[in-house]
Amino acid sequence: MLLGSQAALAENRVALVIGQSNYRAVVPLPNPANDAKAVSQLLGDAGFEVLTAGDLSQNEMREKIGDFAAKVAAKGPDTIALVFYAGHGLQIDGENFLVPIDVDPKREADIPLQAVRLNDILNTLTSVPSKMRILLLDACRNNPFPAINKSSGHGLAIVDAKTAAPGTFVSFSTSPGAEAEDGNGADSPYTLALLTAAKEPGLSIEDTFKRVRVSVNKATEGRQTPWDSSSLTDDFRFFPGQATVASKPPVTKRTVAEWRRELQGKPADVANEMIVADGTDEAYEAFVGLYAQSPFGPQAREWLDRHRRMVAWNHAVIINTAAGYRAFLAQYADSDLSATARKLEERLRNRPSIATAVTATAGASPNAASGAAPAGGPNQPTIASLAAPTCPCGAPSSPLKKVDLPPKKRADPDPPKRASTPPRRLREVDEDVVLYRRPLQRDYYEPSPGPSIGIGIGIGGFGGGRGGYQGRSRGGY
Repeated sequence: MLLGSQAALAENRVALVIGQSNYRAVVPLPNPANDAKAVSQLLGDAGFEVLTAGDLSQNEMREKIGDFAAKVAAKGPDTIALVFYAGHGLQIDGENFLVPIDVDPKREADIPLQAVRLNDILNTLTSVPSKMRILLLDACRNNPFPAINKSSGHGLAIVDAKTAAPGTFVSFSTSPGAEAEDGNGADSPYTLALLTAAKEPGLSIEDTFKRVRVSVNKATEGRQTPWDSSSLTDDFRFFPGQATVASKPPVTKRTVAEWRRELQGKPADVANEMIVADGTDEAYEAFVGLYAQSPFGPQAREWLDRHRRMVAWNHAVIINTAAGYRAFLAQYADSDLSATARKLEERLRNRPSIATAVTATAGASPNAASGAAPAGGPNQPTIASLAAPTCPCGAPSSPLKKVDLPPKKRADPDPPKRASTPPRRLREVDEDVVLYRRPLQRDYYEPSPGPSIGIGIGIGGFGGGRGGYQGRSRGGY
């Protein structure tokens, strides 16, 4: 215990705690300021060097985050960096935003301009070497802005820490797509549960937030269940010591059938506590099948349906294609995310595809003349168009406008010496550029077979001529 305590106290721990209560354009939130004060005290007792800030504007929030990242960098790569945020949070077009107190949006497009992207915070923290990054968000409260609360999705979108840098832990005060309660007491249900669970000596962070999930679920009678995602590779405990209840070793993910056997015969409240602590689809599906008629059944079904919808939404946002959004709408046509999905699908459907742009620049193709779509689909470039060589020594793989050339001359028995004059430009044929190029250098002498043709095309993120693919940005603008 002494060795463990010394090791925990020896590591660098820094924390940024933000509480946003006094919003200017909407009704203030009473609890975030209290939450920030209580969490700052908790983290200070746990050995963190704490920077506490409240009621920040957009510029002030960005400045605090930048200062915090600089402090993490100064402490060194063995530092544990923790950010706690209490206040409003929104998802717009599948992205999460933390809301400064000076936000006053008139339309959805105002939020990216006036708020702070959660991904920007994560990217800032991962840009400096650190041992671990912990992000705790009591930010899933209701959307208070009348101009956008009917068209944007509820709560926050999924953040999958497993796809981020290793050593990241993210916790939401409720499940993705749901809304958290501010609470009737001095602190929110999430913060109150965290203050209790984190003080347990020797309790791992994973077991701490299992307790937080169960506690909040009970306190809100199932209306709110916190959620977390982790890519941690090292152990973390808020306080060193020996836990009163030994942590169970990690087990492999159980199937629905295994969960059915585990839950079978248990009282409904005990089984519900088990699946809430686990937090997987398989556990909830098994519970719904066994306890559908219990008081906990409808809430478990709602959690399961919402989580599957948010996973499907996350997949559609990541692939970011018109077909992906259409697939989401086919499955969830009447969800709170349907309006956003239709908007993004239309935006991408009207965006010229790479294959269409190549055809338009190079000239009409046989398919274009007949009105047929390219082989790769109306919105996707073909594999051949991405990999087609553009150097003179390779023929283009996609059909381009044919250029009539003079017939080749037969080589003379005694060919003349090769001309050393530089290449000269020929006439333009429509939009194709035809160049005379010198023959490829060879180790022996042979007659020149005639002029070589090189056609360079530059569309979007593709370089012209010999240029290669440079990447595309997501978003469909």
